[in-house]
Amino acid sequence: MQLIITFSILAISIVLFISNRVRADLVAVLALLAFVITGILEPAEALAGFSNSVVIMIAGLFVVGAGIVRTGLAQTAGNLLLKWSGKSEKRLFVLLLIITGTVGAFMSNTGTVALMLPIVISIAISINSSPSKYLIPLSYISSLSGLLTLIATPANLIVSQVLVDNGYKKLGFFEITPVGVIAIIVGILYFVVARNVVLPNAKNKNALKDGHKLSPKQLAIDYELGGNLHKLIVPEHSPMIGKQLAELKLPAKYHLAILKIDRKSVEGMNLLPITYQEMAGPTSIIHAKDILFVQGAFSSMEQLASDFLLDIDAEDSEADVLVSKQLGIAEVLLTPHSSLINETVGSIGFREKYNLNILGVNRKGDYVLSEMADVRLRFGDALLVQGAWDEIELLSKAMQDVVVVGQPKEHASIAAASGKAPIAGAIMLFMIILMISEVFPAVISVLIGAVLMIITGCLRNMEDAYGKMNWESIVLIAAMLPMATALEKTGGMVILSEGIIDLLGGFGAMGVLIGIYFITMVFGQFISNTATAVLFAPIAMSAAISMGANPYTFLIAIAVSSSMAFATPVASPTNALVMTAGGYKFFDFVKAGIPLQAVMFIVMMIVIPLFFPL
Repeated sequence: MQLIITFSILAISIVLFISNRVRADLVAVLALLAFVITGILEPAEALAGFSNSVVIMIAGLFVVGAGIVRTGLAQTAGNLLLKWSGKSEKRLFVLLLIITGTVGAFMSNTGTVALMLPIVISIAISINSSPSKYLIPLSYISSLSGLLTLIATPANLIVSQVLVDNGYKKLGFFEITPVGVIAIIVGILYFVVARNVVLPNAKNKNALKDGHKLSPKQLAIDYELGGNLHKLIVPEHSPMIGKQLAELKLPAKYHLAILKIDRKSVEGMNLLPITYQEMAGPTSIIHAKDILFVQGAFSSMEQLASDFLLDIDAEDSEADVLVSKQLGIAEVLLTPHSSLINETVGSIGFREKYNLNILGVNRKGDYVLSEMADVRLRFGDALLVQGAWDEIELLSKAMQDVVVVGQPKEHASIAAASGKAPIAGAIMLFMIILMISEVFPAVISVLIGAVLMIITGCLRNMEDAYGKMNWESIVLIAAMLPMATALEKTGGMVILSEGIIDLLGGFGAMGVLIGIYFITMVFGQFISNTATAVLFAPIAMSAAISMGANPYTFLIAIAVSSSMAFATPVASPTNALVMTAGGYKFFDFVKAGIPLQAVMFIVMMIVIPLFFPL
């Protein structure tokens, strides 16, 4: 009875996955609950997936991937790949897959996809292409890369251990490599030929948000801040030293506004003087050697410099100097019932209320950047504000008078990680070395990398780290893992696999090899390749021994077929990872995966006996 219930739950889950009417993670949780309610799984067994090292590792890899994006390392790597590929998009595509396969030879396919995912999405956006054209191939090639070395996937280690347990020599580190190389070549050729047919081309809203168009840099360009921004240096003899900005009344006298002050720290031993930034406000006191960033007309700035004996920095001051780890700019819209409507900029006390400066007003495409104190605000006006990122984030939560446009939290995190791409690259390399050398279990190596990303400032804070985790993928994978336990407990695996051996035994060793490869591949679409290998490797060994065939041929077939997890988004963690990022539906994996599995089936049934004769 439990066997029938298990397959019923599995069948209903597949139907719901295919229908795409219910979120994939919710379907997985419902299936998990059904196994518990029907008594097939104990609560501890059902929840075991949430403590599984694979799930924890995936969460950690999301943090590492976020650090790669935040620091600009993904964009740098993408630009390098674009340079190498020239103007050929096809060459770029092949190069990406070759790199994926190479990286995947020495670390898990899940880790490979998590590391490559931000790079691939960044490249797709930069060439105005859809990530959906890249992410399924990324996932599939990473799965095939598991056939390149003994440590590339747990399935290889499992079949090697089964050989040892039965008195045979374990697999060598590169013994399976020839099969893997052929598999990757076939996979790349398949996508080069068929990807425009088997892959969707719709741009994913999740991956291609328009928020980047409202980046601080783009806002500075739109408001033409560069032409009105000047840099003044305060010498030691300036009469401005020691005065508060409120005393100077620069807006009234010169129609100028000091936006930011840079000054060097003189605390401690001062062995390495640190320049820190302060948002200019009424209480700001001017010190000698301060660098003032002044907004306004050039002639007014010259008059100010003359009156207070200031030095003019001749270099053009780009507007992006207003964006730093501490300070930023953002655009806000007035709400329909805002109390600021019909008030002048000078009278609303915006600086006092929100601790932010107003740099300009956008009125239906006309930008007001000077003498703003007398500008009367209207509904529909957009204000460009400048100040500390924390204050901008607070403003985004106070929606009574204004609404912040874009993603200030995102831009604040990017600004905080600016210039740390080499650190992120070093952390990623260190993590990969730890995983290859197996100094620690893979999950610990990933967690070390994730923690280093946070404490080195590649990620702004823990909130930033949690915010970049794809919880849908994490819950989906954690809730699906116990399905293998249910199938094992009810005996479903053994019944089906032994039935195939009985059915195909009359066709000789090759017939049984084909049957075992096929059933392993089919079940691999719904449970992890690790679980598939655990369940089928002993059966393959038993079949080979009973028929007097070469056990290595059968065990290699198990390793290969368990990696052909292409036809469903739950077939492997890598498919679940790219599903959300690529905006895929269940059927997209069926359309792309089944033809590839058919091609691989034919090729592998020739290649495996060639390298490992029956």
